[in-house]
Amino acid sequence: MYDIAVVGAGPAGYSAAINARKREKSVIVIGQNTGWLARAERIDNYPGMPGVSGQQMLDAMAAQAKNMGAELRGGVVHQMIDMGGSFALSLGADFVEARKVILASGAKQPKRLPGEERLLGRGVSYCGTCDGMLYRGRHAAVIGAGPEAVSEANFLMSLCASVTYFGKADAELDSRIKVRDERVTEITGGMRAQGLIAGGEELPFDGVFIFREVMALSSLLPGLEMDGAFIRVDRGMRTSVPGVFAAGDCTGLPLQVAKAVGEGCIAALTAAQEIG
Repeated sequence: MYDIAVVGAGPAGYSAAINARKREKSVIVIGQNTGWLARAERIDNYPGMPGVSGQQMLDAMAAQAKNMGAELRGGVVHQMIDMGGSFALSLGADFVEARKVILASGAKQPKRLPGEERLLGRGVSYCGTCDGMLYRGRHAAVIGAGPEAVSEANFLMSLCASVTYFGKADAELDSRIKVRDERVTEITGGMRAQGLIAGGEELPFDGVFIFREVMALSSLLPGLEMDGAFIRVDRGMRTSVPGVFAAGDCTGLPLQVAKAVGEGCIAALTAAQEIG
């Protein structure tokens, strides 16, 4: 059990972790440095660090957070569950539990497939570990990219009668898993998911599991109020869900490092104060 879980490894997330550690709270930062800042060649408008590249800035922030005792962990949080007094975050095949959560996942939003949101929880899932048992002995499709998608597909293969993988596999798939390279364009079904359309062909499946490098913010946690593409927060960076805070680009414009760092600090101080 951590005091605070920070979702996002960017300026807002590292700032939150540093300030939470200054308040002697246990912190885990979950994320990957794959956003726009990591690709920035030169940054000249952040005080005290003129002329550095985005990656140099991220590396310095990560090192400071780690040296102060924050745990840094790569990966993507696919789902958050309110446990009443704490939150469980699904991270591949693992779960992380924390009293408070700070969302600092940036502004990048994936484009959802037609039928995905409507059928979420009714045959569409973002967590094989959470929902895999529901499909024991049945036929599942996995849409994904990256080692987490492969890991989850392999886990599902231990339960399901068959697993078909759509996408690029960055690690070794179970030899029993069928791989197809057609692009999935829609998830089909009425009251429940019945399959998907790939390469113009409709294929039947009992369940469809989707694993992306970035999750849609509105799908992470039920009840999270949005303001367009951004998370709605108050002056203390509290979201509409008690115990969950947000900071940085995911809360809206301007998309600037200085703004993200300031909001990460506020979120951490508010969360630490609520923990006591």
